[in-house]
Amino acid sequence: MNLVRNLYIHERFFIYVAVIAITFLVSFWFPILYSVAWLLVVVLIVFFTIDIYVLFNVNKGIEARRILTKKFSNSDENPIPITIQNNYQFRIEANIIDELPFQFQKRDLEEKAFINPQGVWEFEYTVRPVERGEYYFGKLNVYISTFFRIVSRRYKFQENEMVAVYPSYIQMKKYEFLAMSNRLTEFGLKKIRRIGHTLEFEQIKNYIIGDDVRTINWKATAKRSQLMVNQYQDEKSQPIYSIIDLGRVMKMPFEELKLIDYAINATLAFSNIALRKNDKAGLLTFSKKVDTIVAASNKKTHLNTINEALYNINTKYTDSDFGYLYALIKRKITQRSLLILYTNFEHVSSLKRQIPFLKAIAKYHLLVVVFFENTELDSLINENAEDLQSIYHKTIAEKFAYEKRLIVKELESKGIYGILTKPQNLTVNVINKYLEFKAKGFI
Repeated sequence: MNLVRNLYIHERFFIYVAVIAITFLVSFWFPILYSVAWLLVVVLIVFFTIDIYVLFNVNKGIEARRILTKKFSNSDENPIPITIQNNYQFRIEANIIDELPFQFQKRDLEEKAFINPQGVWEFEYTVRPVERGEYYFGKLNVYISTFFRIVSRRYKFQENEMVAVYPSYIQMKKYEFLAMSNRLTEFGLKKIRRIGHTLEFEQIKNYIIGDDVRTINWKATAKRSQLMVNQYQDEKSQPIYSIIDLGRVMKMPFEELKLIDYAINATLAFSNIALRKNDKAGLLTFSKKVDTIVAASNKKTHLNTINEALYNINTKYTDSDFGYLYALIKRKITQRSLLILYTNFEHVSSLKRQIPFLKAIAKYHLLVVVFFENTELDSLINENAEDLQSIYHKTIAEKFAYEKRLIVKELESKGIYGILTKPQNLTVNVINKYLEFKAKGFI
């Protein structure tokens, strides 16, 4: 029964059959080939039998392993290594077909390899998830053939393995590394000059290259006969909340990723940077009501708490209630905090309906409203209009882009900070604004 389930005819077999059929056909004109054709039939049957015997005579002819991490990083390329061990005493041809989760909509993942006796073959492919959640892998199928390639034997491994896709921890680690190594400018993060000294004196230390010469302590320098500088400590433990709108406006996709997932990835990376700066990071999500509240904290395990909360959130199909958000912030966030609000406005009219609530929030907190450029319109704006229809499309696209800039002006006129950003640049722009506020002593 095992033989019947796992025996497959190799595509080369049909070539052999076609050659025999042509030989029989030609034998009508050249009778001498009739005997040759029957000889080929016998040879094919013999080799067919031998092929089956050598492939199925061994219990575990190969061992294969798909190496999965416990979680994948959303919107990033995640590597999946595969290792195959050949236990046969001859060289084999392996055809590997991995059954990917349905979310990837990919059914053509296939690799071929020739593996020497007792040899090991390794390869790696990558997958890019664009949704959070549970991803189930099917069977890892390996089809083995001998040199004759008449039949194949199928081996199945690791069926029904699950991997959870979390917010982009790869992006988070990238920005964390750059922040710790002072290389943030490589990704567009600005070095912002600190204004004044709103800092607390910590100690006097030896001058090293790169220290601010304005902090040189001349009295200590005279006593020690070497340059000494005052070292200051940043103000710490400021509450910082990321607030994510779960309304239908955040469902819009760009480059296969929804706006809410851009906001989630940015929140995780930004919260990590804030915690590294010894500030308190918190999270709030809302639509018609508040879905999630994670109180601001700077505990070592707090980033995991935020990550788990971000993993489970999703958009709704309704408009969000900013009035309810204001009431909740007034009740729950009593200390003045930096609030990063991720939402989206397409028209000034939609912003004006929410301005009274945003002004009320900004009265007690440092509020930054983050919304998104429609990058799909860029191609329409930049193309040359050569006919009436193209002119019409370009005009409408420019009108939408202008509306976005008006929204920024409207927010500024009400004393509210705004960030208009392309989805791909969201994380960089949010961290820039945070560093700017830190440098100016706003938080």
